[in-house]
Amino acid sequence: MAERFSKRLGFAQEEQPEVSIREDAPQHVREAILILAEHDLDLRPSTIRGVLCNTLRKIPDSNNWSQYPNIWWECEQLMSGAPWYRVYDFVENMHETLVKSSEPERAATWERLVNELFVELGVGWQIVEGQLQIRGPEGFRAAVETARQSLDEAKLPTAHGEIHEAMKDLSRRPDPDLTGAIHHAMSALECTARECVEDPKATLGDIIKKYPGLIPKPLDTAIAQAWGFASEMGRHIREGRNPTYPEAEYIVGIAAATCTYLAAKMQEARKQ
Repeated sequence: MAERFSKRLGFAQEEQPEVSIREDAPQHVREAILILAEHDLDLRPSTIRGVLCNTLRKIPDSNNWSQYPNIWWECEQLMSGAPWYRVYDFVENMHETLVKSSEPERAATWERLVNELFVELGVGWQIVEGQLQIRGPEGFRAAVETARQSLDEAKLPTAHGEIHEAMKDLSRRPDPDLTGAIHHAMSALECTARECVEDPKATLGDIIKKYPGLIPKPLDTAIAQAWGFASEMGRHIREGRNPTYPEAEYIVGIAAATCTYLAAKMQEARKQ
């Protein structure tokens, strides 16, 4: 698909809008999602209706047989009347449908287009590996995405999976699993550190002490303190002391950035 004028000539928004939409799906978001499917992905209204009906557990209206205007009108009505969370179910179901289609590469295009749209509209979700996960500030998102790529390239599937689980825990609604997010994030970091020093049984705290050159000083002290905080919040929870969302997001961001650093260090060592 050729790039449009705004992107081709660099007239995109200078600053991304703040996340303002999470537990809602305003009408303009619903309409934009439909347009992406119909126009940008060039899907027939009947295909879109099929995914919508499956998502909403409805039977297509047999009286609507022409693609335009009948079936397209039905798509608009189904999307407009859906509970907000079903709109995001539709986004995931469309991705799954495309993966199973004769052109599975279109799923990646759908993922990219939806993620770009959500950034533009300030929607606090993003598709990652076919599932919607919470989208935080740009710096946080970049740290997590870079960590995923680095761990994948370093062939560390367990650590990659722990980062994925941490993001799933942050994304849970109505109540994010903050202790779970902290636990999984630090497990990813511990797993990566173990592989880096080839010490499969050591804890992260032990690794920082035993291998002083692994993380540059004084950053090693900061990571050790983060490990202590995470142990208290994510593993040994005290009564009356629950982590806040910003604290959990902060720990996940620190763990992701450090995983990226260690994975890069491993890759360099393997080349020598």
